[in-house]
Amino acid sequence: MDTHRALRKGFPEVIFGAGKTPAQVVRIAASLLAHEPRILVTRITAEHASALRKKFKPAVYHEQARCVTIDKKPLPARGGLVAVICAGTSDLPVAEEAAVTAEIMGNRVERIADVGVSGLHRLLGRLDIIQSANVIIVVAGMEGALPSVVAGLVSKPVIAVPTSIGYGASFGGLAALLGMLNSCGSGVTVVNIDNGFGAGYAASQINALTDKSR
Repeated sequence: MDTHRALRKGFPEVIFGAGKTPAQVVRIAASLLAHEPRILVTRITAEHASALRKKFKPAVYHEQARCVTIDKKPLPARGGLVAVICAGTSDLPVAEEAAVTAEIMGNRVERIADVGVSGLHRLLGRLDIIQSANVIIVVAGMEGALPSVVAGLVSKPVIAVPTSIGYGASFGGLAALLGMLNSCGSGVTVVNIDNGFGAGYAASQINALTDKSR
């Protein structure tokens, strides 16, 4: 275990559950919790969650995000806001992974769902909240147009997350990824396909720059 990661990064090593057995995840979690008051386990199944909750009473299963958090000593909330926006309901698992990641790292998170470009009025109806955030995560599949639209409306950093949601020509999220990489919106940074965790982690680091209390 990398027990010094919290000293270097401000948050402990995160457990990636995919490909690991429930028993392996429980053992890794126990090793980390011997040194840290909080952990995040990502990309897990209901079996992983059941094993973790049986072993650790504070474990919380975030089913849609496919994450478990164990937080024995929650961090004080940062002053800034992280907005997590997703285009459609099908994008929610990735958006929730981003939101849960940002929250356990001590950030206030505002979730805004179903505001894709096919119904632009819904996005504009939440613009006041979006513009008040320090950093904005935008999750979208299909052609991945939403981050470009959001970036044109705000002065804050936008982290774009392409999802593997879409019809055949979306190539499992590749179309959205390339669209976001080619965005004409200024201030857009792109993470990998379905990488809600990476977006939430990066957003937390950006938000921490505005927090003078840490």
